[in-house]
Parts: sequence; structure tokens; C-alpha cells
Amino acid sequence: MADRVLQKLQRLELVLLIGQYAQNYYLLQQGLMKEHKTLTQRVRHFEECPTPYFPLPHPSPRNQIWLKKNPWFYDDCIPALRETLNSLKN
Repeated sequence: MADRVLQKLQRLELVLLIGQYAQNYYLLQQGLMKEHKTLTQRVRHFEECPTPYFPLPHPSPRNQIWLKKNPWFYDDCIPALRETLNSLKN
């Protein structure tokens, strides 16, 4: 059903793929980013992700350990996401 909804959107500029299940469905099943097999690898290499997708970890409190182990997420991914969102406002 989600695919049918996405196909109907006329100006789809950004799709946040939050968590491994979303990333597996939209990236791996389409053969995209197949060299990055884990969520961490896909998020780390977000710039390689085809437009309009942007992979992110799930914001669950259970992921606090992941966030502490991957400080680059706040340094690299969050600013890039902010920049992407700001560019879409115009």
C-alpha cells in the first residue's frame, strides 16, 4: 500500500527511511545500497543513497546505545539532513 501512496505523490522530494525495516524494503529490495548491508553502514553512507531517500536510525529510546557508539551521526548526518530540509523549503 505504501508504494501506491508514494506513486501518487506529485512532488516527492524526500523520504526518510527510519529504521532497518524501512531501509530493507525501499533500498535492499530494489537493489539499492546493496554493498551496505547494515543499518549503520547505510546511515554512515547516507550521501550514497539515491534521491529522495535518506536513511536514519529509529529514534527509539532503545537506540541510545547506537547513538553513543556512532557520534558521527550527530556530526555528519543531522547537519546534512537539516541542509536538505532547508533546501526543500525554497
